[in-house]
Amino acid sequence: MASVAEIEKFPGWTTETIDDRIVNPHLYAEPEQLFADYAALRHRPGLHFARPRGYRPFWAIVRHADIVAVSKANDRFINRERTYLSPIEGEQWTLQVSGDTHLFRTLVDLDDPEHRKLRQITHAWFQPGAVRQNLEGKIREIAREHVALMQAKGTELDFVNEVALFYPLRVIMMILGVPREDEPLMLKLTQELFGAIDPDVVARSRNITEAAGYWGGSGNPQVDLFKIAAIFFDYFGKMLADRRAHPRDDVASVIANGTIDGAPIPEREALSYYVITATAGHDTTSSSTAGGFCELARNPAEFRKVKANPGLIPLFVEESIRWTTPVKHFMRTCVEDTEVGGSLIRKGESLAMFYWSGNRDETVFADPMVFRADRDPNPHIAFGHGVHICLGMHLARLEMRILWEELLPKLASVELAGEPKLSIANFVSGLKTLPVRVRWA
Repeated sequence: MASVAEIEKFPGWTTETIDDRIVNPHLYAEPEQLFADYAALRHRPGLHFARPRGYRPFWAIVRHADIVAVSKANDRFINRERTYLSPIEGEQWTLQVSGDTHLFRTLVDLDDPEHRKLRQITHAWFQPGAVRQNLEGKIREIAREHVALMQAKGTELDFVNEVALFYPLRVIMMILGVPREDEPLMLKLTQELFGAIDPDVVARSRNITEAAGYWGGSGNPQVDLFKIAAIFFDYFGKMLADRRAHPRDDVASVIANGTIDGAPIPEREALSYYVITATAGHDTTSSSTAGGFCELARNPAEFRKVKANPGLIPLFVEESIRWTTPVKHFMRTCVEDTEVGGSLIRKGESLAMFYWSGNRDETVFADPMVFRADRDPNPHIAFGHGVHICLGMHLARLEMRILWEELLPKLASVELAGEPKLSIANFVSGLKTLPVRVRWA
């Protein structure tokens, strides 16, 4: 096994340059260099120990097999110490304002057995059979509504800002039980939570909410994440109280009245459950949907392939998810010395699993830098792996499949009408603009 010191003897070691780049949010908006760095790291012996300026050091887990191995070993690699890449200043700020290493206590921040017990509360709601039986008809109605809105736009539109943002938002808010008139607020909070450093994302969210009559801030492009968390908790605190007093047929009621070891869910965990459902259930699906449509616009042959054979839509959905990989990383902390990928990770050391790199691993995917709408097999890890695999993955797949089943038959062609732009973020990111020109069938 190679230790940190031994790995650093490897010729071509360029700690500062490559380490700074793989955490740089701006490179996730223009990822050509990032993909080159990922590939270089995948081909090095052992793992890469990164020391980016302004961050605590960590092991970079970039190969598909290593990400799977770490994800499976949830007893040795835990979430609660360090879940996301954050500068040291950000970590200190979070600890100061919340008294904890996390603003929230969501499923992705917790470990077993607490994680397992919380997850079990909504497990039945998000199983494939339950999702199809209970939600497919309602989701199809929402999809048809948004296709009609898209048709009303004519032949040119920004698919992100006029369709992809709002379709999965409506679906997850319907499931959660948030009234339609509050969706602009939820959109604002989600966008600013994940896109806090991208001025375009922040400005867009504030324009939408101001138009809907919600506060839009002072115009300051800086986002106060503690304020975002406080607004989430205030909103969902009222929902929690309401659903405990008046349960309904929605996920909010399931969470509100769920129990752990015979006792009600603690308030912070319940409110965080609402937050992760509202945010992760929206933003990631939006990114995958837009990313897939972008590739159809770039590649007419791929568009024709899927349009001619609707049976390929499930494969197209999976390739869209692999290609975009909306959640770019999660972190873990080692609790006992463990070998991974030929390197020895010591107790107390951190790891960052870079899913975008794992989904471009040439040892797993043929031509990984090529979008293939009919790619099969497609063992991507965009939903994670192991006990923390995405709870809502079946819902996301269903939403995307239904949208394409409703939209593609109505399209004769689609092409780019401008340059798509990715958001500036190294955690959850995707397209922030997608100008397209369509011809209706």
